[in-house]
Amino acid sequence: MSPVAPVAPAAAVAPAAAAAFRPAGALPVLTAPLWLLVLVTLSGTMAMHIFVPALPVAGSALHAPAASMQQTITLYVIGLALGQLVYGPVSDTWGRRPALLVGLGLYLSASVVALCAPTLEWLLAARLVQALGGAAGITLGRAIVRDIAPPERVTKDLALLNLLTLVGPGLAPIVGSYLAEHFGWRAIYLFLVGMGVAMVLCTWRMLPETNRQRRPLAIAGIARDYRTLLCTPRFAGFMLGGACSTTALYPYLATAPYIVHEQLGYPIAMVGWFAAATIVGASLGTLVTRRLAGRYPAERFLYVGGGIGLSMAFALLVVQLAGWLNGPILVAVTLVMTLGAGMSSPAALSRGLSAVPWLTGSAAGLYGFGQMAMGALGTKLVGYGDNPAVACAVTQICIIGLALASYRFAAAQPVAVQGGQPAR
Repeated sequence: MSPVAPVAPAAAVAPAAAAAFRPAGALPVLTAPLWLLVLVTLSGTMAMHIFVPALPVAGSALHAPAASMQQTITLYVIGLALGQLVYGPVSDTWGRRPALLVGLGLYLSASVVALCAPTLEWLLAARLVQALGGAAGITLGRAIVRDIAPPERVTKDLALLNLLTLVGPGLAPIVGSYLAEHFGWRAIYLFLVGMGVAMVLCTWRMLPETNRQRRPLAIAGIARDYRTLLCTPRFAGFMLGGACSTTALYPYLATAPYIVHEQLGYPIAMVGWFAAATIVGASLGTLVTRRLAGRYPAERFLYVGGGIGLSMAFALLVVQLAGWLNGPILVAVTLVMTLGAGMSSPAALSRGLSAVPWLTGSAAGLYGFGQMAMGALGTKLVGYGDNPAVACAVTQICIIGLALASYRFAAAQPVAVQGGQPAR
C-alpha cells in the first residue's frame, strides 16, 4: 500500500474543484465559512463593552452602586483572558469543533442567565461565564484559519479576524446605547442570546473539524506547551508586539468620555461616535494589509503600522500641550493611529501563530491572553495623572514603542522546528 500523501489545505479552493485535482489517497481539502469565524470572533469582543452604556440604568434596576456595576466589565475582561489560555490546548486535543461548541454553549447559557438575572450577584456570575465562553470564538477562530488557510492567505484572513478585536470595543457601545435607550438594559442580553443561538446552530451544521494533528491532553503538557511558547523568542516577541499594537486604542477608549465631554465640552451622547473613529481607522488599516499582504513581507506592515501609530501618539501629546486639541483633531489623530494598528496587528498575529507550528491552538490562546492583559494594563495606566489626554498620549507612546522594539527583536529570531534545529 502506498503511503498517504497529505495535501496542504487551501481555504480558497472550492471543494468540488479541489476534488478534481486531489491525488488518490490524499486528505480532503477543508473549508470553513469565513463569515462564521467572523461571527464567533465578534461575539467575544462585542460582549466586553456592549454593556458599558447601560451600567447606570442596570445599576438602578438592580439597586447596585456604580463601583459594583463596574465589576461586570472587570470580570468579563478577566474571564476573556483566562478562557483563551484553556481553549487553545484543549482544541489541540479534542479538536477545534467540539471545543468551540462547548465555548459557544457556555456563552449562550450565560447570556440567558444574564438576561433573567434578578440580582447583581447573578449578573456578575453570568458575565464571568459568558466571557469564558466568548473566549472560545476569539481563540479558535484564529486557530481554524491557521489550520486551513494556505500560506499566501493566512495573513489576509487573520487580518479580518484581528480587525474585530480592534473594532469590537468601538462598535459595542454604540449598539449597547441604542438598545438600552430604546428597549431597556435587558435588551442587550436578548441581543447576545440571539447571537449565541445563531452561532451554535451554524457551527453545528457548517463547521468541519480542522485539526488534523491532535495531541494527548495533560495538565503538565499544557504548562510545558506554554513554557515552550514563552521561551521561544520569536513567538514571545510577536505576541508582545501584537498585544501592544492591538490594544493601543484601549487607553483612548478609557479616556474618551473625559476628553470629549469634560475637556472639549461635547454632550456625553457624542462619546460613542468619537469611539467610532477607531472602527474606521482599524478597518482601513486592515483593508490595506489584506490587499497588499501577498506583495510585501509581513514585517513591512509591522514597522509601517507601528511607525504611524507612534507618530500619532506624539502628535496627540503635542497638540494637547500646545492647547490646540479640539474635536476634529482628536478624531483625525485617532483615525490615523488606529489605521496603523489595523496594518500591524494582523501581520504580528500571523507571524506569532507560525512561530511554533505544532502548537497553533495553544499559541492562539496565549496570544489572546496577552492582548487582554495588555489592554487591561493600558486601561489602568491612563488612570494616573491629572490630564486624561496627556495620560492617554504618554501611555500610547510607551505601548507602541514597546511594540516596535518587540517586532524588531522577533523578526531576527528563527522559526522553531519540532525535533530539529530552528529554521528561518
